[in-house]
Amino acid sequence: MVDTVENRPQAVQAMPAVRAVTFADVKASLIEGLSDFAQAPAFGLAFGALYAAGGLAIVACVFFFELGYLAYPLFAGSVLIGPFVAAGLYDVSRELEAGREPTWNGVLSTIFAQRQRELGWMAFVTIFAFIIWMYQVRLLLALFLGFASFATLNDFLKVLFTTSDGIAFLAVGHVIGAALALGLFSITVISFPLLMDRNLDVVTAMITSVQAVLTSPGPMILWGICVVALIAIGTAPAFLGLIFVLPVLGHATWHLYRRAVAPLP
Repeated sequence: MVDTVENRPQAVQAMPAVRAVTFADVKASLIEGLSDFAQAPAFGLAFGALYAAGGLAIVACVFFFELGYLAYPLFAGSVLIGPFVAAGLYDVSRELEAGREPTWNGVLSTIFAQRQRELGWMAFVTIFAFIIWMYQVRLLLALFLGFASFATLNDFLKVLFTTSDGIAFLAVGHVIGAALALGLFSITVISFPLLMDRNLDVVTAMITSVQAVLTSPGPMILWGICVVALIAIGTAPAFLGLIFVLPVLGHATWHLYRRAVAPLP
């Protein structure tokens, strides 16, 4: 019988046991993520295309409404919602791990079944954090650059890099942004695959994720840097690289989760 969410016992499970991970685990997770993508490329390409299309849509809207100066913070914020888009890939990796061939019916059924579980609340937390992210950008723009409008992106970049207020905005914005990103990364890095895999509440999942980061801060921060760097590289050729980057990261996240959280007894 296929191991789907509907077939599993619905009793709430105990707090997961967190294990330390190493830098070697991060490397191994990336290699295994690449292997999973190679074994089931159709799923990865589909979810990657969805993520890339979302990035293109955001950029198109930004420039259509002449808000080009928000392109960079919107891109940075979009990194935060990547784990949610990759949710289906966790199920693909789980099926491959169990020696089963993933199917669209099984993967989509698992995703839709999350409506009755806690993954939706985790997505809400992520979206709320994204909204806070954008509000802090607008607040810092008002504090450092006033409420002036910029006719073009070039005008904004000129102010940003040639004036003291622009440089101060960049410095403070990156410090605050890094703090927000680290906080969200800590509560989500393990939460999404954990909620896909077990019947837990969202608070327990976030606590487990934070514990995983605190238990292995170096490797986990390296993982976060890898995620940001690879997504940045993926956006370079008109976001098309994300079609390949997202599936590798999605599958790798599953394998990192498997290393960071002990299996059920």
